[in-house]
Amino acid sequence: MTAIASTPLTIVRAGQRSKKIKRIVLYVFLTTVALIWLFPVLYAIYTALRPYDDTAKNGYVSVAHKLSFANFTNAYKNAQFSKYYINSFIITIPAVIITLFLSSMVAFVVSRFSFKLNIALLMLFTAGNLLPPQIILTPLYYIFLRLPLPTWISENGLFYDSHFGVIVIHVAFQIGFCTFVLSNYMKTIPKELGEAAVVDGAGVWLQFRKLILPLCRPAFGALATLEFTWIYNDFLWALLLFKTGDKRPITAALNNLSGQFFTDTNLVAAGSLLAAIPTIIVFILLQKQFVGGLTLGASKG
Repeated sequence: MTAIASTPLTIVRAGQRSKKIKRIVLYVFLTTVALIWLFPVLYAIYTALRPYDDTAKNGYVSVAHKLSFANFTNAYKNAQFSKYYINSFIITIPAVIITLFLSSMVAFVVSRFSFKLNIALLMLFTAGNLLPPQIILTPLYYIFLRLPLPTWISENGLFYDSHFGVIVIHVAFQIGFCTFVLSNYMKTIPKELGEAAVVDGAGVWLQFRKLILPLCRPAFGALATLEFTWIYNDFLWALLLFKTGDKRPITAALNNLSGQFFTDTNLVAAGSLLAAIPTIIVFILLQKQFVGGLTLGASKG
């Protein structure tokens, strides 16, 4: 009887030991991946804290003899970061808001209403994401040189060399992805809620504004974080569609730290870290909504 009674206990202990070993292996694996992922960032911080003379004399793979924040202050002053921060916010914040608003309206239509062109409309908005933006650089450049704008929006009266033109192109390229994500998320919302709202006399606009938008807050948080990061870090459109350097965003300021014959890589590393601060702040502020949006999106449907 003792042998029989001890057999289930042995099995339980073996199972617990196996789970413990699997958990340890998982933690070791995740810690290793995290360190590998963080290594470039940590090395950039280490490089930014070192004077250029130290790395030029001892090499970048060496122990620093001196660490200071001089590169950060010099990069901020030399690249005029305060001005370029404002330029980036002028482009990024309106582009994110307009993109989320327009894509939420399209997603609401294709996810909550049934009609013949439902799927075709969704495919039309998402098809633009299948092509690389580089293929339209030349025609878009000449189109922007010919599209007029009021002088109170653009000083030269054109889409070219104006913040409005860059905002428009960002919205055009990002609206497809946001529509796809939001439409899938809105499909998880029970249609009975919309039917109940109709019974209470709510029209389409009231359903969209009072019912759907509040329920999509986690998805908006996740998309706002991603879109802010993508648009803020863009360099291609800022380089192509701006003629005036003072109008360009923060990514162009980093280019100002590189000389024609000499580049202080320590200074560039410090500037890159300064440029990344707003995206880190946005992620911290929207972290709860970002994680919630990813979790709910994975568990529904």
